[in-house]
Amino acid sequence: MTLPNLLTWLRMLAIPLLVAVFFLPVSQGAMNVAATSLFIAAAVTDWIDGWLARKLGQTSAFGAFLDPVADKLLVCAALVMLVELHRVDALVALIIVGREITISALREWMAQIGARASVAVHSIGKFKTIAQLVAIPMLLYDDKLLGLLDCRMVGTWLIYLAAVLTLWSMFYYLRRAWPHLRESM
Repeated sequence: MTLPNLLTWLRMLAIPLLVAVFFLPVSQGAMNVAATSLFIAAAVTDWIDGWLARKLGQTSAFGAFLDPVADKLLVCAALVMLVELHRVDALVALIIVGREITISALREWMAQIGARASVAVHSIGKFKTIAQLVAIPMLLYDDKLLGLLDCRMVGTWLIYLAAVLTLWSMFYYLRRAWPHLRESM
């Protein structure tokens, strides 16, 4: 068990805590702050575990597998809670979750046929991730930040942007994989 893998496991353990926060007998504001803090802390560990794995020479096939799974589970759990709280449209959540499942399956299949490089991470996917990782905590917080920034409004625009980038990146990856898909049909 390496430190980077431990951080990834902790990120996965944060998921049920994130959901449980919304069932605590505290004010909505306290729930929002706790959920936002948990999500941000978990998202930061994503960057830290990757940096540590490279710096300490502790990269592993298991870590490379587990890290994106933890990210996707965290985002999906947060989206489900945001739909339940009526802060995200179900269609937006379905687009994002559906893309994550589709591209994960595509990458798995492409790896099996030795063509994983065809669906390697692209900048569109990175921009999608950034939009999601900024939108979700804003929607979890659901209040004005410092009395100035309307987090719900900005978060809503960003999650719609993330949904558009999600579709764009999915079609990009599917187009890149199409020659391999066509050969195996």
